[in-house]
Amino acid sequence: MKSLLKSSPAARASAAAPGVARGGSTVVLGAALLGFFLIALDALIVTVALPDIGRSLGGGMSGLQWMVDGYTLIFAALMLSAGALSDRIGARQAYGGGLVLFALASAACGLAPSLGVLVAARLVQGAAAAVMMPASLALVRQGFPDQAKRAQAIALWTVGGAVAVAAGPVLGGALTATVGWRWIFFVNLPAGLLALALLARVPASPRLPARLDVVGQVTAVVAMGALTYGVIEGGDKGFGRPLVVASLVVAAAAAAAFLTAQARGAHPMLPLPLFRSRVVAVSLVVGFMLNAAYYGGVFLFSLYLQQERGLSALHAGLMFIPMTALVAVVNLASAKLAALFGPRVPMVAGQLVTAAGLLALLGVGTHTQVWTVAALMVPVGLGGALTVPALTAMLLDAVPADRAGTASAVLNTARQVGGAIAVAAFGALLAGANTFLAGMRWSMLLAAAGLVLTAGATLTLPRKGRRDGEV
Repeated sequence: MKSLLKSSPAARASAAAPGVARGGSTVVLGAALLGFFLIALDALIVTVALPDIGRSLGGGMSGLQWMVDGYTLIFAALMLSAGALSDRIGARQAYGGGLVLFALASAACGLAPSLGVLVAARLVQGAAAAVMMPASLALVRQGFPDQAKRAQAIALWTVGGAVAVAAGPVLGGALTATVGWRWIFFVNLPAGLLALALLARVPASPRLPARLDVVGQVTAVVAMGALTYGVIEGGDKGFGRPLVVASLVVAAAAAAAFLTAQARGAHPMLPLPLFRSRVVAVSLVVGFMLNAAYYGGVFLFSLYLQQERGLSALHAGLMFIPMTALVAVVNLASAKLAALFGPRVPMVAGQLVTAAGLLALLGVGTHTQVWTVAALMVPVGLGGALTVPALTAMLLDAVPADRAGTASAVLNTARQVGGAIAVAAFGALLAGANTFLAGMRWSMLLAAAGLVLTAGATLTLPRKGRRDGEV
């Protein structure tokens, strides 16, 4: 998850506004980084705790899928218009409001008496995260008017997200095994309070006029929500059930209404001319498939290690350390490779490495040594780390400067939707297969095939990611 408001009006104004760094640039960065860490952490920390949550609150596979997708889905659906909201009310104000809502939702998750309440609180968490995400980067721009220092600060900001992604499964397993699954949510409270304390020392951000695309936002939420519901419930109860068929029809109708609103609206949150660029279109598909493979893989192997192999939540979390430990290092290597050979080389290599890792995992069975499984998962993490920095750079190089924020938000949305759809689809395959292992293997095979196809599409892009004149 990279920048969302690289060139938004609020970001440009705050960067130029006098005195915006009175609270100290370190304080600004600390507040923004803590929030980004929490956002990224909560996307994955819950996965290792799913079996314990199921035993504690009941609910089958569909309930556990909603535990993951409830957060990711709303986060993705609201992200496109969250930047405009940050502009309207000011980055500091939006970020503070999002932090408070995120903390309250986290407390509600930890205290939830039933699975339904827990899923509802996760939806609120996702909405709060969508508000916080663009505002956090706008705060970084506000606190660092100098371009060189701002670049360094943004790099540190992204490291916060990378560390959270790496720590999520491990921390989730450790907390679940020692103090109980509810603490995977309670742990957000002290971090949120610290971020708010730092934010109190940051001056208010300017408010700028920004129009909200209400029709586009509503239809986007309905389309994503109905599609996810149809896939999850279809896998659990059958795709022929009237309610499942109706949800898929609603998803198609809402998607059509969304595209119409974006084509005809005066201020669309997703300018359709962006998709005339082959670089943009391919980048979004690659981002979708990468997150589908990664988040779907973490979901599958969290269940496999605990339900099929009988590992505790702590031991299952530890099994993800090899996969995530080198992510930050590989991110840097990706940037160097892109500088030497252009972004296409690390993008193709990363996708093929991830696909190879998924294919290698097809041989995992009920008696495979767990450390062998952990080693085989390493390429899945490293391939994504190799691809994402180059992917983001190529996308931003392919669009005009005034579209960079929108393009970045669209990429992040595509990636989050990929993760949500993968959890829904892989869960459906698990529910429909004769055995857990059969469903897991079909899921990995489909993800690997998708990555091979997107790697092939990447080869059609310009070598240096130059703008192709279509935007």
